[in-house]
Amino acid sequence: MKQLIPSIALILGLASVVHAERPNLVLIIADDMAWDDCGIYGNPNLPTPNIDRLGYEGMRFDRAFLTISSCSPSRASIITGLYPHSTDAEQLHWELPADKITFVEKLKEAGYWTASAGKWHLGPHMKERFDLVKEADISGFQLPTGKAAQAGKFIQKGVGDIKSGCTDWVPTLRERPKDKPFFLWLAAIDPHRGFDENIIEKPTRPKDVLVPPYFPDTEEVRKDLALYYDEIIRLDRFVGDVMDELKAQKVDENTLVLFISDNGRPFPRDKTTLFDSGIRTPWLLRWPKEVKAGTVNGELVSSVDIAPTFLELAGIRPPKFLAGTSFLPLLENKNRTVRPYIYAEKNWHDLEDRSRAVRSKRYKYIRNFYNDLPLTPPADALRSPTYRTMQKLRDEGSLNPSQMVCFAKPRAVEELYDLNKDPFELKNLATEPDYAQTLNRLRYALEKWQAKTKDFPPKVRTPDEFHRESGLPTPARERPRASKVEMAKKLGF
Repeated sequence: MKQLIPSIALILGLASVVHAERPNLVLIIADDMAWDDCGIYGNPNLPTPNIDRLGYEGMRFDRAFLTISSCSPSRASIITGLYPHSTDAEQLHWELPADKITFVEKLKEAGYWTASAGKWHLGPHMKERFDLVKEADISGFQLPTGKAAQAGKFIQKGVGDIKSGCTDWVPTLRERPKDKPFFLWLAAIDPHRGFDENIIEKPTRPKDVLVPPYFPDTEEVRKDLALYYDEIIRLDRFVGDVMDELKAQKVDENTLVLFISDNGRPFPRDKTTLFDSGIRTPWLLRWPKEVKAGTVNGELVSSVDIAPTFLELAGIRPPKFLAGTSFLPLLENKNRTVRPYIYAEKNWHDLEDRSRAVRSKRYKYIRNFYNDLPLTPPADALRSPTYRTMQKLRDEGSLNPSQMVCFAKPRAVEELYDLNKDPFELKNLATEPDYAQTLNRLRYALEKWQAKTKDFPPKVRTPDEFHRESGLPTPARERPRASKVEMAKKLGF
C-alpha cells in the first residue's frame, strides 16, 4: 500500500491548504442493520453483492463498534467525534445543540463540498453545517402522536422505494460541483421498521433466515426476520447505484467509501442493547487508490474514530477535544493497534435505562446502573411479531433462559462475556472466580473512561414513553420531543 500523506496541511496544521490528492469521502449509514446480516460477514442466505463488494474490493473490519445502539445518539456521536453523553444528545430524538462542532463543517472550511441525503435525525442546528441537505420523510421511522399512535403502527407517507430513504443518494452525487473534493453523508431508513411485504422481486423465504438462539424459532419470528432481510436487500441495490455512479463520474479510484450501521437489528435483545448484536457494526471500506483489495482487519475500531480519521484524510489536524482515535494507520498496516478497548453506552430510548460497556478483542464487561428495570426492547421491537411471540411463549413457560433475558428483573449489576467462546453472550461470567482478574481489569478500564469523559449519572430518571408490556404510548410521549435543556428544566436532571 502507498504511504498515506493526506496533505501538507496535516503536518503544518493549516486547514486552508488545498491538496490535489485529497480523497472524496462517502459515509453510508444503514438504519438498524446488524453487523453480520450480510453475505461478507457470514450470512449465506442474505444476498448483498454490492455491500459485500466494498469489502472484497477494499478492507473488511471484523471488530468494529458503535458508541451506542440508538439511532439519533449514534449519529450525534459519529458527526461530533464524541461519546453520546458528551454531545448533550444522548437520548433518542434529542437534537444536537448549536454549539457542538462537527467534522463536517471542518471539511467544508477546508474546501470540501458537503451534502447529506436520506434519514436526518440530527436536529435543526446541524443542517447549516452542510452545503446541501435532502431529508427523507420521517414518517418512515417515527410513530404518529395522539390517537393514531394507539394502533402502534407507522403511518408512512411515501410509497415504494421512497420508504428506503435512499432515493436521493445518486441525485445528490450528481449535484456536486466538479471542482471540489466532496463529502457525502448517505443515510438509509432501511432496514428500520415498519416492514412491508413484496418490496423486492424475490422475497426472502422464512425457511432461509438464520434465527439467533435467543429468539424462539417459530414461523412468526421467521416471517419477521424475512421482511427485515428484504429491506437489507433493497438497501444493497442503492449501495450498488452509488458505486456505479462514482465509477461513471470517474472518481471512484480516489473516493473512500465507508459503510456502517447506526445500531443493531430492530429486534428484542439487539437494538439498544450493549450486546454485540446491538453495538457491533459492519465496517467496510473501499478506497482503490490506497487500500489493497480483499484485506481483512481484526483490530478494534469505534464509530467515534470516524471524525478524526476523515479530518486527517482531508489534511486537517483533528481538534484535541475529539474522543476518538484515527484509524488511518490501520489502512497502512492491518496488524497495528490503535485502541485496546472500545466503549459504549445505553441511555433512554423510548424507555428508561442506563448501562455502560467496555470491550477488548476477547472480553466484554457491562455495568447495569438501572438493574431494577428489565431489558425491554425499544418501542418498534416491543410491538413486533417477534416480541409478541416471545410474550406469548413466556406466559406459557416455553422460553429457555437465553430467550427470557428481555423479561428478567432484576438484572445482574455486572456482566462479563468471553466472546471467543460465547459469541452470542449467553453465559455471564461475572461471578466466576476464574475470571475475577479479567473482571477487575475491565471494571477499572470502564471507571477510568467514565471519569475521563465526565460520564456522570443524571439526578432523576426519564419517564418511559411506552408501556413495557403493551407497547402503547404513555402520557409522557410528546412530539416534537423536548431538548435536553428543556427536559432538564422540566424534570430537574
